[in-house]
Amino acid sequence: MEKKTLRTDCPDSKGLIAQITNICQKHQLNIIKNSEFVDHQYGRFFMRTELEGYFNDETLLADLDYSLPPGSKRSLISQKRKRIVILVTKESHCLGDILMKSTYGGIDVEIAAVIGNYNALEELVTKFNIPYHTVSHEGLSREEHEQKVMDAIAPYTPDYVILAKYMRILTPTFVAAYEHKLINIHHSFLPAFIGARPYQQAFDRGVKIIGATAHFVNNDLDEGPIITQDIAHIDHAYSAADLAKAGRDVERSVLSRALQQVLDDKVFVYGNRTVVFK
Repeated sequence: MEKKTLRTDCPDSKGLIAQITNICQKHQLNIIKNSEFVDHQYGRFFMRTELEGYFNDETLLADLDYSLPPGSKRSLISQKRKRIVILVTKESHCLGDILMKSTYGGIDVEIAAVIGNYNALEELVTKFNIPYHTVSHEGLSREEHEQKVMDAIAPYTPDYVILAKYMRILTPTFVAAYEHKLINIHHSFLPAFIGARPYQQAFDRGVKIIGATAHFVNNDLDEGPIITQDIAHIDHAYSAADLAKAGRDVERSVLSRALQQVLDDKVFVYGNRTVVFK
């Protein structure tokens, strides 16, 4: 007996839920949980189905392909523990939160390795018996450095690569190598305050809330599909440093929440948007 998650993303049409669930019944699979959403503006249907039973993946997917409309995407994913590699620079709060939660059961994930362009966080990581690799960018072009980072990632074959305050702009080559697998935490409630020094930007603008955004990385800086966001209320008495301190709490909670949603296969990406099931 196995548990798997069926993800369906297809053009909307009548009877899709019945078609999919009837196929699952035909294969004698028990539906544990089902969630669906229709984007009427784009005419797109999304469905996430948790299944239990004895699976013949090939015939199940073939039956779905026969029944679903042209242009459909479907995948059947084992509910196994996923593996990640985390990229860091010098800030520890997001990394530390993931390390603690993965150790004590808050997030069910295997952290295969942590890679940093400085060695500032090596001592923290090795306390958790996780490999740490320093891949310095000094004296290298961006392309040369990224190739070394990709070489360091490759042996671990991660399901996702997490940018936990990794303060490097990635090239299209790197992004393409991990399409929809790169998750970044941005220290701002996007689309506001894109780029560097967002807390200073927020202070200069006199905002009354600050936020953080976890998103997939694409080739447009800080404009990839958004997974989740959150805010904290502040007031006129906060300095730029106070904003940054408050923002760090939001950042780590947003990144951890986004990571859990992705690990649970609850996030569908289409265009530059996402559907995130609860």
